[in-house]
Amino acid sequence: MRSQSPEEAPPDKPHARLVGDIARPLGDALQPARVDTVGLVTGLHGSGSDPSPSPQRAALLEEMQARDVANPNAVLASGNVSLVLIQGYLRPGIQKGDRFDIDVRIPSQSDTTSLRGGYLLETRLTETAVLDDHRLHHGNLLALAKGPVLVDPTADPKKDRLLVCRGRILGGGVVLKSRPLGFVLLPECKSVTNSSRVANAVNKRFHTLENGVQTSMAKAKTDEFIELAVYPRYKDNIARYIQVIRALPLGESAPERMARIASLQSQLLDPDTTADAAIQLEAIGSEGEDALLAGIKSKNPEVRFYAAEALAYLDRREAAEPLAQIARDQPAFRVFALTALSVMHDFAAYEQLRDLLSLPSAETRYGAFRALWTINNSDPLVRGEMLADQFHYHLLDVAGPPMIHVTRNRLPEIVVFGLGQRFVTPLALNAGNEIMIRSAGGDEIAVSKYSVADGDQKRIVSTQVDDVIRAVVELGGTYPDVVQALSEAKNSGALASRFEIDALPEAGRSYDPAAQAEQPVAGSGKSANDQGKVKQQARTTPASPSPELFAKRQDSGSIDEGKSTSPSGNKSADDDDSDDNPKPKKGFFDRILGR
Repeated sequence: MRSQSPEEAPPDKPHARLVGDIARPLGDALQPARVDTVGLVTGLHGSGSDPSPSPQRAALLEEMQARDVANPNAVLASGNVSLVLIQGYLRPGIQKGDRFDIDVRIPSQSDTTSLRGGYLLETRLTETAVLDDHRLHHGNLLALAKGPVLVDPTADPKKDRLLVCRGRILGGGVVLKSRPLGFVLLPECKSVTNSSRVANAVNKRFHTLENGVQTSMAKAKTDEFIELAVYPRYKDNIARYIQVIRALPLGESAPERMARIASLQSQLLDPDTTADAAIQLEAIGSEGEDALLAGIKSKNPEVRFYAAEALAYLDRREAAEPLAQIARDQPAFRVFALTALSVMHDFAAYEQLRDLLSLPSAETRYGAFRALWTINNSDPLVRGEMLADQFHYHLLDVAGPPMIHVTRNRLPEIVVFGLGQRFVTPLALNAGNEIMIRSAGGDEIAVSKYSVADGDQKRIVSTQVDDVIRAVVELGGTYPDVVQALSEAKNSGALASRFEIDALPEAGRSYDPAAQAEQPVAGSGKSANDQGKVKQQARTTPASPSPELFAKRQDSGSIDEGKSTSPSGNKSADDDDSDDNPKPKKGFFDRILGR
């Protein structure tokens, strides 16, 4: 007989003091910064208007006079120009010289009937406010903006005035000043010593070489603020960069680190704790790689994904194959897997992404293209060309269903998957206000431009999509003009190929471990659940932060994580089969306008 005694408590898990325990990210630096002003759109062929007296008109006249525009009031009254309100969002960590989208719209009392075919003259974007004197007051100059306005090509000016009086200039803004990130110490931890400890922890893990000189990523500016530069590998995933910084240890001995790694490896293999363990192992760096390599051998898809994702940011080639498989099979993890592949410098990642270009899934193959272009935009497979200094044009010699993809975010870009795609005749299409595309008999198409300034011009080309696009550009057509022609062709049945708009892999999708548990394990004939390898769990969404590489933004500046837009209106971009060419149920910018 012995007296009862409490059971011995299990030993605490090894835990080092991390950056996140004493500091938090600077709030404003992680939010999009809005910049706006007024501007002038030209080339409207009578659909413009003379703005009524207002602070906006006064600001525009002041800008025109500063740029030595002769008789600005007469220019505004011509009917071929329109005052527009301009807005853009500078994403967190954006660097000097980076481009961003510009949204334009007419003021509520404007008589302008359409912005189609318009071109925004160069405008300076600043921090702007309307004060008590009812005048616009401008702050620091942050960016410049100009370019052709992309308006909904399906909108009817007589019926859809709201749609034709606003649009977007893809990549039309150029940043003049980088937006640094930063960390602020918690009030109870405020000190010069702690500020230096955080900066040293970051610089020990992250630094770059410029002309052979090591450049630090963090700088302790005060006793509570640490300025943080963007490490190049995380430039398209700032949120993950912040996660990893928060997981950096402030100081631990080698034995303590080895004990923590062993504990983190156990947590990595548990689906309930695998996401956080992977981030901490990634923060440790090369010493955490062995634990992550053990994770990619797991039969649990979540464990395998989080381990492979962390290994990709450590540039380990072993991550390429599991990430590519996850991109094929797991829509909930696809956007994160493709983003992780895009940061790798190993040829194994290139090979896997190249194979994904031929899959039936539209968002997978376009996502693979964007990842490849991010890795090396000079690679012959995806390099493409800049047509007339207007937009990026990529003609890919790949297998898979023929598809044409256009963008309405990030940059003007047309990607043609598969050579030899043709229009179906007869056809009658518009490409902007001045260019018309018509059948010319047989296997030929006439591309004609009717312009008072330049005179009438015509090109006779074959029915190949590539020839027609080049003819439109040769006659002075812009990116919005080409997109309008392709959209009209698809709607009228003149384009048999699949046509997709922003078919991007998306964050926010849910993952069902229970469904995965019922799938047979290769070579066993039994499900993973039968083998006890996967626990039954409720549907969840991946814990990885949403990457900027595939972000879709609405006018509000928030990240759009809803379903991707498909021109068919009733199919998602992930459908494997071609659409049956139904008429779109929504306009080109319905999602941007929140309709």
